Amino acid sequence: MAPRAAVARRTALTVVLAGALCAGTVVPASAAEPAAASTSWRASLATGEAAGITTRGGTASLDSASAHLEPQDSTSGWTEGAADSPSLVPTGLLTLDQRTLDRPTSRIDSALDADLPEGTTASVDVRGKRANGNWTEWIPSTATGTDSGTVALPEPTDVVQGRLVLTGSVSDPAAEPVVRDLTLTAGPAAASTEGADTEALPLNYSVFATREGLVGGTTANGHKIVDRDHFVALPSRRALSPRDRSDYSVKVCAPNGRCAFAPVWDVGPWNTRDDYWNPGSQRQEWKDLPQGVPQAQAAYRDGYNGGKDQFGRKAVNPAGIDLGDGVFWDALGLKDNSQVSVDYLWTGSVRLSKVAAVDDTESGEDGIVAVRSAPDAAAKIVGIAAENASVPVQCLAGVGGSWLRIGTGQFITAAAVPGAGDVTSCLSGQD
Repeated sequence: MAPRAAVARRTALTVVLAGALCAGTVVPASAAEPAAASTSWRASLATGEAAGITTRGGTASLDSASAHLEPQDSTSGWTEGAADSPSLVPTGLLTLDQRTLDRPTSRIDSALDADLPEGTTASVDVRGKRANGNWTEWIPSTATGTDSGTVALPEPTDVVQGRLVLTGSVSDPAAEPVVRDLTLTAGPAAASTEGADTEALPLNYSVFATREGLVGGTTANGHKIVDRDHFVALPSRRALSPRDRSDYSVKVCAPNGRCAFAPVWDVGPWNTRDDYWNPGSQRQEWKDLPQGVPQAQAAYRDGYNGGKDQFGRKAVNPAGIDLGDGVFWDALGLKDNSQVSVDYLWTGSVRLSKVAAVDDTESGEDGIVAVRSAPDAAAKIVGIAAENASVPVQCLAGVGGSWLRIGTGQFITAAAVPGAGDVTSCLSGQD
């Protein structure tokens, strides 16, 4: 709005933002690099998936009224006197249209032109599509301001996507950053150092799970939480799926043996920059912790970081994942917070396919599909796959290939995964 723009500190940002997929690996641009080897384009700010961001007149601005509220970091001005009540900062996301390039790239730079009132920020996350068809994680840019950086992609790719991240001001709730222009540049692909694709299981860790609840609230990707909802939250935006998408999904298994496949649609618990499933060389923060150990777990059990989370709050449980009520109660049959086993499905080599809505009266719920112990409609239900979740389709099973195996002793009707594509037959019908 014009009145707010008048009081805004006009900041022309030309920031080379890290946009890629192997955190912490910096590649300096070569002065001898021919200009023709790079491809630049202006990202459309009028299209894409907006959550807490308003797009109009070719600009994108934070909509504080609908933006997701996240605690302010203790390092950003929160004081010890506010012990367990850090200020909430409105945060909005605009997932831009994906871009198919004429040639592979292994580096993405970006330049922003924005008005940033005092205390607000604008930055860019970028990801790329891997050879197996899965997306890499989102990698955040360097901080808003004069900092710049270029990050190497883990493998050359010709499909990339950006995500604009806007945050508001604690001191001035009316202050809203406005981005007028965003230019992305794909650098030339470096020689790949990775060998041939090998089969790899997804990363799996045992973490403490809590129930999210918050029915009627809004998740970080703009999803409105409904009663008995089926989604999960992880404490990092790196694995946050766009609204109603399944790009990042998990398999969560309870001690009772029941499992649920569900999309990652929110950020939390406790932290927002704790991709604990990644090794220290890639982990955004808390790099000294062992891989697979959530920061909140280390704070609660070992007194790490003075027993406090990213925002300076005392960690009163060791949670590394939040579960929507439908996942917690209905799919897993949990009665209380519990230790669970989590597969971070996008980290594996098997291509993920989205679960669609189908009628499954025997499962007893709308919007989910039963996972059975054998490729047979009469087989025992051992879990659920939520609509909009992704599952790792391993092979065809059952009579006429009417079932898909998605894990050991886990089968789902093929009709529930219409985009599975060509799938080989299982050597054995049962496992």
